Amino acid sequence: MNSALLMLAAAPATALPAPAVVAAAEPASAGLNYLQLVLHASWPVQIVMVLLLAASVLSWFIIFRKSSVFSRATRDAEDFEGRFWSGTDLNQLYRTSTDRNRVVSGLEAIFEAGFREFTRLRQQKKVMDARTQLEGAQRAMRATLAREVDALEHNLELLANVGSTAPYVGLVGTVFGIMISFHGLANNKQATIASVAPGISEALIATAMGLFAAIPAVWAYNRYATRVERLSVRYESFAEEFSSILQRQSHDDH
Repeated sequence: MNSALLMLAAAPATALPAPAVVAAAEPASAGLNYLQLVLHASWPVQIVMVLLLAASVLSWFIIFRKSSVFSRATRDAEDFEGRFWSGTDLNQLYRTSTDRNRVVSGLEAIFEAGFREFTRLRQQKKVMDARTQLEGAQRAMRATLAREVDALEHNLELLANVGSTAPYVGLVGTVFGIMISFHGLANNKQATIASVAPGISEALIATAMGLFAAIPAVWAYNRYATRVERLSVRYESFAEEFSSILQRQSHDDH
């Protein structure tokens, strides 16, 4: 008995085969394969992921498009205000706005609508007093201002909807994924965390995608809503100042 123990102690230690070493080290070094999690997710979770991906692509398209729209609106407003307050004759400025081969927008559209209506009513001064002329020009400017602000706000509601609903849509996908994972334990004799962990990981991807779609949409909506408000105040201030100029001009005519 003692001799057998001495022989075992004297025997050289054998190393594990290379595949066994790799298999033992793999759980510690392997990372998450997000593509595999998405591809192997259950079909309800995949439907939710597709919806969230479409919402994210749509919101990013709107974000980049509205960025160019607001940049152009601010640039056009600054350019027109520079020409308007430079002392240029209003009739010349009106001809410049209407002769261009393009659709005017922003401050220039408000000016063009107000001055066109004021000129039309002034030609009927035998039956139109100064107050009526001014009120007609103001109505035309208010209507144009409302259209311009509405154009700036176009598609912002989509960003608000994506930002408010995407996290909940992702949560629905997560709930379905967890339900399916736990339902699969009924056919498994050994209920361990390893048997449900892959399904839960796939389900949590839906929540992550919902947040990924919602956060940029909420940020862009808040930023663009502020820019709409600033441009609206700028348009209203110009309309008031232009009304004062038209009022003085109408009194001079009478």
